[in-house]
Amino acid sequence: MTGPRVMGIVNVTPDSFSDGGRLATVEAAIAHGMHLVDQGAAILDVGGESTRPGAEPVAAAEELERVLPVIVGLRARWDGPISIDTLKPVVARAAVGAGAIMWNDVSALGASPDSPAIAADLGCDVVLMHMQGEPRTMQADPRYGDVVTEVRDALVHRAEVAMAAGVPRERIWLDPGIGFGKTLAHNLALIRRLDALIDTGFPVLFGASRKRMIQAIDPSATDPMDRLGGSLALALEAARRGASILRVHDVRETVQALRIQAALAAESSLD
Repeated sequence: MTGPRVMGIVNVTPDSFSDGGRLATVEAAIAHGMHLVDQGAAILDVGGESTRPGAEPVAAAEELERVLPVIVGLRARWDGPISIDTLKPVVARAAVGAGAIMWNDVSALGASPDSPAIAADLGCDVVLMHMQGEPRTMQADPRYGDVVTEVRDALVHRAEVAMAAGVPRERIWLDPGIGFGKTLAHNLALIRRLDALIDTGFPVLFGASRKRMIQAIDPSATDPMDRLGGSLALALEAARRGASILRVHDVRETVQALRIQAALAAESSLD
């Protein structure tokens, strides 16, 4: 299948907004990851600290205890790319040592002054995500003058910081951070103008799976598990606009939707 790669989410946290606590054991998390691979995930993203609005920080030792056995177990069963979703450089270093090849950082390597240099030393791919504020407070009252320009410029700046520390440009990905310190209007503007990030020349990772913006549009979707339709619509729109990776919970359905989208595009090109 051409088009964006699908990244499957493997949350090993008790308090994630959508599936917190569901993967309570290492064995369950590994089994879930392999199930996502069977469904078509090209990348697995393992996270041990929730970054939902209002989430409290987790100690590094606890985060390591959650994620390392899962990464080791997945690597023993699968040779595909594994990403570590963390803002802590000590966790990223240990995860890469265990077999991860990508560091997905919601702080865009900004949580620690050592993060850019450590990312360079690790030699892994790095996802720089935009977030206004921190998880505990980011949705309190997010404000921008021009959200698209400000998010783009902030991410390009963080990419420049990373490259100055020695991270190769070709290893840097940008993520607009849908739902991270943004209102519904901000999120919609970023999706409509995803080209502003695409035009920077950096590949874009997009994640809006099961997020609260779907409930803001459809008030009946109070349960994150009831947001599949909205998640697919957002994923397809991001794919249409040029995203290179889609980070999702519902892998099988997203892969199927992308296949239909690709088939329709191929047919139209024959007209």
